Amino acid sequence: MNETWTPLKLLAWTQGYFARAGVDAPRLTAELLLAHALGCDRVRLYLDFDKPLAEPELARFRALVKRRAEGEPTAYLTGVKEFYGRAFRADTRALIPRPETELVVEAALAALPERGTALDLCTGSGCIGVTLALERPGARVLVADLSPDALALARENAERLGARVELHQGDLFAPIPADLRFDLVVANPPYVPAPEVPGLARELQREPALALDGGEAGLAVTRRLVAEAPARLRPGGTLVVEMHESHLEVLPALCLAAGFASAEARRDLGGLPRYVVARAKA
Repeated sequence: MNETWTPLKLLAWTQGYFARAGVDAPRLTAELLLAHALGCDRVRLYLDFDKPLAEPELARFRALVKRRAEGEPTAYLTGVKEFYGRAFRADTRALIPRPETELVVEAALAALPERGTALDLCTGSGCIGVTLALERPGARVLVADLSPDALALARENAERLGARVELHQGDLFAPIPADLRFDLVVANPPYVPAPEVPGLARELQREPALALDGGEAGLAVTRRLVAEAPARLRPGGTLVVEMHESHLEVLPALCLAAGFASAEARRDLGGLPRYVVARAKA
């Protein structure tokens, strides 16, 4: 006789299975995948907690569970990742937005005037630049990425969320009009030291290497970004850059050596060094 599976029963079983498989946040992950398989939100799972699933629904869910247990990131399976209260499209073209990067956005917003100009480099999914444009609708926001695939995803997110951003494909400042100066330059560049990349979690191994590998010390891209930024900032402008925890001392020093008036490393909610805020000379 076929076993009857309800949402509540499935969630309980899958939570245990994911926990044994070493999947992060096993209950939340089970809820997200089941809601995706059923085409509903997570609240509906509990409103219909005792409603038996049809076989096609079970088949969709089983396939998602198998792929997640094998290391495929949840956001790539559902195609969505929430960031700063908004649902961003997520897929293998770009790094998945992280909650920690919301702190970078907070620092960037604090430095961006209502009608200022901002540039988001290494934009990836566009989560930073699109958020800035939506939170500061009077500002002019440009985003850029070396990867045309990532930039296409950023465009989709901007259009989907109704953000006005100008998209540029190329290496750091190279595709940006030379006469433009910004109140804010923000970036989440690839900053993982190359020797650490093979040891990253299997989920991270599924994300684009271009967005992760920062060279031998993790500073290959960041070093160039910091060196070029002062000439592209208005007097008193701000640079906000996400960083590896090992860059706590070296990145502020690089900013000061590049001519910034000040540079401060800040930590995330877990106490780890997360980003640097540098001020250009007035």
